[in-house]
Amino acid sequence: MISVSGLTKRYGDRTVVDDVTFTLEPGTITGFLGANGAGKSTTLRMITGLVPATAGTALIAGRRYADLPHPPAVLGALLDASAVHPGRTGRTHLRILADTIGVPARRADELLDLVGLADVAKRRVGGYSLGMRQRLGIAAALLADPPVLIFDEPANGLDPEGIRWLRGLLRERAAAGGTVLLSSHLLGEVEHTVDRLLVISKGRIRADAPIGELLHGGGTRVRAADPAALAADLRRAGLTCEPGGDGLLTVPGATPAQVGALAARHGHALIDLRPRENGLEELFFELTAA
Repeated sequence: MISVSGLTKRYGDRTVVDDVTFTLEPGTITGFLGANGAGKSTTLRMITGLVPATAGTALIAGRRYADLPHPPAVLGALLDASAVHPGRTGRTHLRILADTIGVPARRADELLDLVGLADVAKRRVGGYSLGMRQRLGIAAALLADPPVLIFDEPANGLDPEGIRWLRGLLRERAAAGGTVLLSSHLLGEVEHTVDRLLVISKGRIRADAPIGELLHGGGTRVRAADPAALAADLRRAGLTCEPGGDGLLTVPGATPAQVGALAARHGHALIDLRPRENGLEELFFELTAA
């Protein structure tokens, strides 16, 4: 449902997004990660037509956003929760949007209830907390019930209960065949929410794969009765061996079966043998360090 090819954005001689390409399928939640200034928000704004691309294409359901016959029915986006008139009530804001995009006014009340704002619907948005404004922005994105959602930092300001609610909402949308692209700095929450990861650094995609593949594809961790002797045999076999605390060795690029077989051939007694599992924070800094 989202297809990005060669997407590039330059401001003068500065390239902020550089030849970004990816395709997102229905039924998935994709986490879009990157440090501040990595090109993440610019990419999202090019997909939604708010920023013109210097080169490349971004298609939603096979068309540019501007060419969609009824864009809100295809793509819902939350890119800036503060972009709401502070003097309007939450209900008025949603009803104006509903009228603009041609959906019944009752849809505003349905969404206020869904996002947990029914009790404050008549309060002016200027008096909302950041978390409440995030919920209002999510409601606005869902007004026309679009199959594609793009959210930039939607969990900002949400308390733990709100974050759990958001996770459930996104899971429901994906389970119904929706496509969700989620940008967030909350790495722990991303790890428990998304199916796939895109990592961008200095304007270029550094990783694009299922999250399980990225987190569990880091090699092997092994502990032997004689770690120094095992390390020597591993290196003689052409394997990289990284010593850790308490005799633990990390062998990047090797499976537990490979390490176990080598240890057996050389008569090493193993105390521990398991796949190396990266935490998302460790993986993130590793991918964005270059």
